[in-house]
Amino acid sequence: MPDTYAAKNSRHQLDAINVALNNGNIVQVREMLSAMPACDVALLLESSRSRSRSEIWQLIEPKDYSDVLEELSEDVRNGIIRQMVPEILADALEEMDTDDLVETLSGLPEAISQDALSSMDEQDRQRAEQALSYGEDTAGFIMNTDTITLRPEVSVDVILRYLRLKGDIPPSTDTFYVVNRQDELIGSVPVTKLLTAMPSTKVHELMNNDSVTVPMNMSDSEVASLFERYNWLSAPVVDKNNHLVGRITIDDVVDIIREDAEHSMMSMAGLDDEEDTFAPVLKSTQKRSVWLGVNLITALMAAAVSDLFEETLSQLAVLAILNTIVPSMGGAAGNQTLTLVIRGMALGHVSNSNARWLIIKELTIGFFNGMIWAILIATVIALWKQDLMLGAVIAFAMMINMIAAGLAGATLPILMKKMNIDPALAGSVILTTITDVVGIFAFLGTATWLLI
Repeated sequence: MPDTYAAKNSRHQLDAINVALNNGNIVQVREMLSAMPACDVALLLESSRSRSRSEIWQLIEPKDYSDVLEELSEDVRNGIIRQMVPEILADALEEMDTDDLVETLSGLPEAISQDALSSMDEQDRQRAEQALSYGEDTAGFIMNTDTITLRPEVSVDVILRYLRLKGDIPPSTDTFYVVNRQDELIGSVPVTKLLTAMPSTKVHELMNNDSVTVPMNMSDSEVASLFERYNWLSAPVVDKNNHLVGRITIDDVVDIIREDAEHSMMSMAGLDDEEDTFAPVLKSTQKRSVWLGVNLITALMAAAVSDLFEETLSQLAVLAILNTIVPSMGGAAGNQTLTLVIRGMALGHVSNSNARWLIIKELTIGFFNGMIWAILIATVIALWKQDLMLGAVIAFAMMINMIAAGLAGATLPILMKKMNIDPALAGSVILTTITDVVGIFAFLGTATWLLI
């Protein structure tokens, strides 16, 4: 894939700043950082080693702390926040939008978040505590409270004069929401309609009465699905009494989609989706050791199954040579099914109404794949080793394992979801264990029965 201009520019900036730091040109680095947008400064910090990261942070203007912290990944952001004085951190947090503030506070250790909250003024502390109470990964957790509301009886002229006096509107505003005196949402007015209406027109004449709302306890993944399905740019968030409490914008949803994609990809390897690429060696080693330990246990389980057939392996050395083929094919087939089902669940395609059909479908695919590859491997082994019975044994084991792989790949994510276990995190390990154990047992067990 060709490099984009932004990627090349970021690398040039990183190289230039590192050269300036090495040469002790602190003033030059400070000027370069002040001229860079917050997103590029964040990328620079995430692309730097721990020592350089601390030096760069000290050269950023305090007024830019808030914008830069919003753009950082959780792991990098937490490392920087631990170095900040609580009062300075509180000043930076007060400048954040509600959704970014809540995300930052929720990822901090309890002691640091409490210090930051206690250093805030009363209004910002209440705003943060209220948002934190909605629960992580919900619409209330990711929403912004910077909404402009309208009354139905007000004219367009009054609204436009108010907006001119106000001077600006919240970012990503494409719709104004209409509420009654009890702050209940009763409709919405697109900005384009408001700007093109006659000054004397009343809001109730322009508003849409059928605005789709997002409950504040809806999961963020469901919110992202709704935005994708209906091509929304923003959506109102309401409580159980239909009171307007905030709004979610498309930039929030893009963050959710990106985070979900990173989570799925990193979880497959047993890594945190906010893993810091340039974290210290000992910290990274500690995090990765847990997952490697889990994989070692599963490998030992597969080895234990092989150990049951030690006598068989000692009598027929060729079985040891062929013993990896069946588990390998089963693992590949099972991971195809597992990935497909996890993706379907993430998109909302898989539900209780169609789960059974999906399992039967994948079981059938496993059967047909088993037939195809069993015949092929039997032919190869029979010609290679000049042994028809050995070909039949591996063909039978391949058939059994491909069926087991299809069944496990389809059922594991569904069962794990019901048990509130992330299938992306643990599904591949469990699946690999199943296909290894079933494959080895089917192959060596059948060989023991027919060849010894």
